[in-house]
Amino acid sequence: MTGQPADVSRAAELLRAGELVAFPTETVYGLGADAGNPAAVAKIFAAKGRPADHPLIVHLPHSSHLERWAVDIPAAAGKLAAAFWPGPLTLILKRHPAVPDAVTGGQDTVGLRVPDHPLALQLLREFGGGVAAPSANRFGRISPTTAAHVREELGESVALILDGGPCAVGIESTILDLSGSEPRILRPGMLDETSIGAVLGHAPASGGRQDAPRVSGSLEVHYAPRTPLRLLAAAELAATAREALAAGRRIAVLSAQPPAFSHANLVCYPASSEPARFARELYASLRALDALGCDLILVAAPPAGEAWRGVADRLRRAAAGSK
Repeated sequence: MTGQPADVSRAAELLRAGELVAFPTETVYGLGADAGNPAAVAKIFAAKGRPADHPLIVHLPHSSHLERWAVDIPAAAGKLAAAFWPGPLTLILKRHPAVPDAVTGGQDTVGLRVPDHPLALQLLREFGGGVAAPSANRFGRISPTTAAHVREELGESVALILDGGPCAVGIESTILDLSGSEPRILRPGMLDETSIGAVLGHAPASGGRQDAPRVSGSLEVHYAPRTPLRLLAAAELAATAREALAAGRRIAVLSAQPPAFSHANLVCYPASSEPARFARELYASLRALDALGCDLILVAAPPAGEAWRGVADRLRRAAAGSK
């Protein structure tokens, strides 16, 4: 359950044997299987309770592996890989014919990225190929950012968990679709549109189009605690908390500016006013609040603006998924 060289070698052996291995990335912990082995990939869906048509992201040891997984690769992909890989950017490209349907959800596209975590890269290099790896949690629930989160959620479903400490970014990668007529962000993350646009020479489009590929983490209901969660403007939060407390409910609050009053049934959890730190701490905070057994979690909506777009996306889906 550690990140020692012997554990990485064992993890690579398990992947070759068709088993599941959880490993850290800079974003969240992934539940990995040999992306070229449909039977192994099927174990991911079984462990997570994930719909079979929901595609997976394939993690690569280096951008030089792109042509093993994709065809008709545009020049923009090479530029973006050079600028941001290893890093929290997933590229959607036309799939290579050899990529199993189990990875792509039966689509003609595949999501690819090179993660920015030394332990993940060590594992991928030793394995020598692509590893399909969604977040290592039950489908639709809060993503894991520590090895302990993986153990709590998936337990014996995973043959080995590599512990690389807390994830540095904390929310999933930005997903950029390069399979259509124009680059388009299908899932925001902490790598923002401005940075991507600077490499492309123009701003990418954002939001889904009618014929956009299905991608990981894009369902309306996702990232959700079991405790009902409401996302509120900061100005509304205190009044809503008072009303819920008056009704005899136990309330947990996540906010950079918690209510200026105390109550026996009120638990306040601090949140950062800085977007990168907020993202890094978000899932751990939601898990801690979910474990309190409260009746309701109230979260102050983040500020508007590009820097907060990935965080706002996760919170909106978490609120939709916990109703």
